[in-house]
Amino acid sequence: MDKKSKILLWFLALLIIASVGATYWRIMVKKDYVIEAQIDCDPYEDACFVWECDPESTVEGEACTGDPELDVWYFSVAARKAANIPLCNPETDEDCDPWTCEDGEKKCSETFCSEELMAAQYASACVDPIQFVIDNPVEEDVVECEESDEECLALQSDEIICDLEEDPTCVIDDMVATEDEGESESAEFDVTE
Repeated sequence: MDKKSKILLWFLALLIIASVGATYWRIMVKKDYVIEAQIDCDPYEDACFVWECDPESTVEGEACTGDPELDVWYFSVAARKAANIPLCNPETDEDCDPWTCEDGEKKCSETFCSEELMAAQYASACVDPIQFVIDNPVEEDVVECEESDEECLALQSDEIICDLEEDPTCVIDDMVATEDEGESESAEFDVTE
């Protein structure tokens, strides 16, 4: 092998080593790359992607289970620089929120559904939050009261209970039925000592 070939070989070897070293430094040390993930999305608030199970599939994770909460998933796509993602587990740590962008953070975003992006995310549909609220009204939680708990029962019947010892100027806003008209009218009572 002549001298020129040896110099060229050494030059190529140094170039490869420098390239591998720079890549290692950027990825492993500085973590200068962006990670994308599909994360949970609230269809009442945002235009989420919709993933639906495959009724003909037998593959775990794709097949239908019969549980609507598992068979339909609403998601968005989060992107964030790896160096800014905290090393924590959201399943065990309640304070762990790896996908929330800080103010002014670069290379951090959350992408919601559009017709152009559906195929790339393997989504079956996009959610219109306004229509979703109409089709799926929020059910209010019903609190069960014991018969002896007067305060709880009063709150369920929209009455206001006043503690006159603590607040002598308590205002009670209650519906009072009049015998003559058979209608309800609002009455306000100012109770003072």
